[in-house]
Parts: sequence; C-alpha cells; structure tokens
Amino acid sequence: MAEVLSQSQIDALLNSLSGNDEPIDEIEKKENEVKYRKYDFYSPKKFTKDRLKILKSIFDNYSRIAGSQISSIFRTSSELSVVTVEEQRYYEFGNALSDNDILTVVNVTLPNNSKNPPLLINASMTLMLNLIDRMLGGVGTDVNVDASYIYTEIEMALYYRVIQYIIGALKDSWSSYINLKFQLARLEENPSMFQEIGVDETIVIVVIDVDMKECSGRLNICIPGSLLMNIFDIMDKRKHSAMGEEANSQDNKREIMQSIKSSDMLVRAQLGDTSISLDDVYNLHVGDVINLNTPKDSDVKLYVEGQPWFKGQLGVHKRNVAVKIDDVVAQIDDQAENGNYQTSKS
Repeated sequence: MAEVLSQSQIDALLNSLSGNDEPIDEIEKKENEVKYRKYDFYSPKKFTKDRLKILKSIFDNYSRIAGSQISSIFRTSSELSVVTVEEQRYYEFGNALSDNDILTVVNVTLPNNSKNPPLLINASMTLMLNLIDRMLGGVGTDVNVDASYIYTEIEMALYYRVIQYIIGALKDSWSSYINLKFQLARLEENPSMFQEIGVDETIVIVVIDVDMKECSGRLNICIPGSLLMNIFDIMDKRKHSAMGEEANSQDNKREIMQSIKSSDMLVRAQLGDTSISLDDVYNLHVGDVINLNTPKDSDVKLYVEGQPWFKGQLGVHKRNVAVKIDDVVAQIDDQAENGNYQTSKS
C-alpha cells in the first residue's frame, strides 16, 4: 500500500518544484520534534502541582457542600464541578471581567490572625439572576440576559443574601486542612476600581461550573498568592509539629519502658493453701506434715507483687528449687491486653 503524504510533505514537494528546495528528511524531523511549553521567567510559578491538587480536592469538597445547599434552599437540582485550578496573574482575571460584573470581596481570617488580602468571588449574571428569581418565588426560566444588563438596587440586596449562602460552604470545605473564617466584606460593583491586589500579583483561579435544571452558570474564585502562601505555611508547620510530637511521644514511651524494666519486683511461688486452727499451730512439732489440699502434680502459681501472673511446675535448677512457667493466668491475659503489657512463655 502506497504511503500517504502529509500536508507538510506535499508543501515541501511543491516548494522544491518552485525552486525553494528544502530536504524532506528535515521536514520529517521537524514533525517528530517534541514540542515544549515555553516557561515565563518574568512570572515564575509559585505553587507546585501537589499544592494545586490540594486546592482541587478542597474545592471538590466545596462543590458537594455548596451543591446540596443550593438544591435545598432554592428548591432545584444543581450540580457543581471544578473545571480548572490554575495559577495566573491578577490582570488576567481582571481583564476577563466586564464593567457590569459584581465582585464579591471576602475577608479571610487565619489561625495566626495575620493580615492578608481578601478572597474574590465572581458569579455569572445568568446564575445569580436565576437564583434571585427563585428566591422571590419564580421558577428561574428566563436565562436570556443581555451582557449590558445592570443589577437593580433590590437585586443587589438579594445578591448579597444569595452570595452569603455560597460563601458559607467555604469554611466546611477547608476544615479538614485548616480552620479558616470567611466573612463577606462588600460587593464591588466596579471591578476595574478594585486595587487591594496588585496587577502583577500571583493568584490562583478556581473555576466551578454550576449546572441547574433551568440554566447553567459559573463561579470564579480568585485566591491571592500571598494568602495561599500563608495558609500553606501554617499547614506545613502543623504537619512538622505533629510529626515532632509523635517522635517525642515514642521517645518518652521508650524511656518509660527502660525505667520500668530496671525496677525490682518480688516474685513468689505458692504451692498450695490450707486452713488450720490456732490450737493446731500451737501443737505443731518438727516432723509434722501439713496437708495443702493440692495434688502432687498440680500447677504452682507465681505471684508478681501480689498479683497472680503465671502457672508452672515445681522442679530443680542447678540444685535450687525452681518453677518452670507453663502458662499465663487468664485474668492477667486480659489485664495485659488492656494495659499493653508484654509477657513471654517458656
């Protein structure tokens, strides 16, 4: 079967016929070259893929929580899904906003109470008008909204109420990593006038698609880089602190066990027991035999500090009376299990 030429190879043949000779082998090499994405040294990346994956998992959790809240509050089925988690510059986020968009400014309080720039949320106009309509008792079927539409004062008041529900799910989504407090500061009606974040400052954009029965929209969450750096620093310190405390706890356990191992404990073997009257004790003489009510080959109990621990057989070791341990007393097995004692059988 004849080989089919690619478009670039056909162009190369036509160029060679017109006098612009270029070897076909070189064209094939160019086609096989691996293309690499150019790295921008002017704005290097600050966050690794692992940290962006952490943010992805956090906002996946947020999508589930916020989706259930929207479904219950606004009486409609909704599904939220994270589209992208991408590092950008703030001017890229700002340039994508129109003059009629509303920017929600959210103050974030960290455990160390450090001062940080606010988190920003932008909700698409179609989504917010649909939720506002449902809040007023409508069905939210009017999804054709002109880009030049401006929110009325009543709609702005309801917008403030709706966005509070969306912000409320943020705390629970972050709680498994760090305790953060989110508070709605204000609604910025002119995004181009917002200046609390530098134009060239690094940010992370989280894009969430909101699919509802009547319409679909999008949430854009802008997290400033300095805020994220402080959050990750606290998370890293807590992780190292937890690892250090665990190591210290293991060292303390070893020290305690070493001190316990060197302690002296009284071990007593009990051959049997019986009861006699005081008169019998008074009349005892050398050579008398006392019946211990115990069979000759019965087990001997070993007591450690007055507590029965082992059972064994009486014998002789290097011309000394000794007891060979055969078993552990059942009661002590339960105590050792609950108290993490270690015993050995011989």
